[in-house]
Amino acid sequence: MAEMDITSAESKATYRQIKAWVKENYGIKTRNEYIARVKEKYGIIEDENSRPSQNPDYVRRDCPDEHWKPIEEALKFF
Repeated sequence: MAEMDITSAESKATYRQIKAWVKENYGIKTRNEYIARVKEKYGIIEDENSRPSQNPDYVRRDCPDEHWKPIEEALKFF
């Protein structure tokens, strides 16, 4: 969290709000799982429904570099 100052209020933005902000400001369509990866890095606690599937065939996707900075900026905004 030292790299980015995220308060508990900022971590309350919905995935829909974050996705809309990224689309509006960066013109890219991002995914919920990319947002989850960024939140995970900064220790923002997610609810039980946002955790990865328990299905053994489920493959977690890493957040691509071109999505990382826009999502961080959205978290700062909110």
